[in-house]
Amino acid sequence: MTALTAPARAAAPRTRRQHAASRRKEVAGAWTLLAPYAILLLVAGIIPIAYALWISFQQTPTLVDPTRRGFGGIDAYVTAITDFRFTRSFLDILNVLVVWMPIMIVAIVALALLIHASPGRFGAAMRFVYYIPGALGGIANLMLWVYLLNPSQSPISGFLHLLGFETIKQVLATQGSLPVVLALMLLLQGLGAWVVTVSGGLNSIPDEVLEAASLDGANAWQLAWRVKLPMIRQWIGYAALMNLAYGFQLFLEPYLLNQVASGALPSEYAPTQLSYWFAFVGSNFPAAAAMSVIIVIVTLIIGLLVVFRSGLFSKEDAS
Repeated sequence: MTALTAPARAAAPRTRRQHAASRRKEVAGAWTLLAPYAILLLVAGIIPIAYALWISFQQTPTLVDPTRRGFGGIDAYVTAITDFRFTRSFLDILNVLVVWMPIMIVAIVALALLIHASPGRFGAAMRFVYYIPGALGGIANLMLWVYLLNPSQSPISGFLHLLGFETIKQVLATQGSLPVVLALMLLLQGLGAWVVTVSGGLNSIPDEVLEAASLDGANAWQLAWRVKLPMIRQWIGYAALMNLAYGFQLFLEPYLLNQVASGALPSEYAPTQLSYWFAFVGSNFPAAAAMSVIIVIVTLIIGLLVVFRSGLFSKEDAS
């Protein structure tokens, strides 16, 4: 017994050293992968937010006293919140989100499930087809929609004339049409990329689970509703979280559509546009910074609700 245990005792410290060395390599590898993201987060996230927070508590220079400086308390927040456009800008974005988000999430999940149910070349081809509109981001997407919504040039001009629209200004300025137009623009721009992302989540489901459900008598609908959907809940939550964050940062689309409509749309339609107005029209940088901080807080609160409701970072669901 002693002869057998002595080598084991001698090998124990060596095994522990090997485990410690392996652990150090894993930690070093993790930090190596994390470092680029941490640097970007610091430069593009934490530092700008900290700077905006600091500016938001400064006094605002005036025409009477252009050198006015120093701690201003919450005056900038009071200025931003009491502005008559503050509540309206958030309600406008909520109107867009109410139209856009349900359609976006349902379309993402439905198309991803259809692709997953069609393995082989057809599914791969359809995934590529759905992704193509995602290449039309930013200005390209805007130009496409300006063309589609112009009754004098659009391929759907007959439909637009049937609705009584003669100019693109009428299309955009009609009551209730702008949230729908923005929702459609955002849907076309982001749908394909998120279909591919959620398809990756579906592909991570073990084949054994799907085979077991099929052997238990589950049809295609039951397989999708009772097996696949619960297992990709985190992926759906991630899509909802990122699209909500993008929605509250909306600026380019309403700003340029207002130019297309010859100024017929509200120039401070979104909270980001109101922040822009404070900074570059009202020359009130503390109020602009306060608006930015408020947007971050609102987005963070809604994001946390989505995270906890979807179990986005739950280890139990992930396993």
